[in-house]
Amino acid sequence: MDAEQVVSKILSEAQSQAYKIIGEAKAKFEAEQAALSEELAAYNKETEILAAEAGADKKSRMLAGGRMDLSKQYLAAKSTLLNKVFETAAEKIKALSDEKYTELMAGLMEKAVETGDECVIAGKEDKRINQELVKQVNRKLGPGFKGKLELSGKKANIDGGFILQRGNVKTNVSIEVLISTARSELEMEIAEELFG
Repeated sequence: MDAEQVVSKILSEAQSQAYKIIGEAKAKFEAEQAALSEELAAYNKETEILAAEAGADKKSRMLAGGRMDLSKQYLAAKSTLLNKVFETAAEKIKALSDEKYTELMAGLMEKAVETGDECVIAGKEDKRINQELVKQVNRKLGPGFKGKLELSGKKANIDGGFILQRGNVKTNVSIEVLISTARSELEMEIAEELFG
């Protein structure tokens, strides 16, 4: 073999080797590319799942927050309506005819009396709780220990109703206290009636 043939053979083997190396590199590159594509696809899928979960979580939190806001608004509206119901009840008591109002107050006074010698202090604007009403209640209580109520010359800072006082002990029978007591007892029942 002459030199030219040797060089040609070496070049041919080198070229063959180069093609083999390039082929292997290309195959390795394609395999790595395929593996990276698979990883990327898995990563994208995982990202989509996480994004969906995060979106669902955010949606869930937003819905919970919305429900909480609606509940607060509902309770506020419910409270406003109940306040209106009890305000209307207080106004209706004040607007009763003189006969019905004095009848109501006489009954309340009879129930509130403990010793019969208390002092009756009417509300600041209440002219219907007067000497005649006190006499009427005294007659119902009967002579002796239980029939000695007296109307005070003082007026109480209440909107309607009265206060019974004996010494330092006071029994508040104002319309505000009556409504407040009724509210405590009836609020659940009225709420059930109004809101089901």
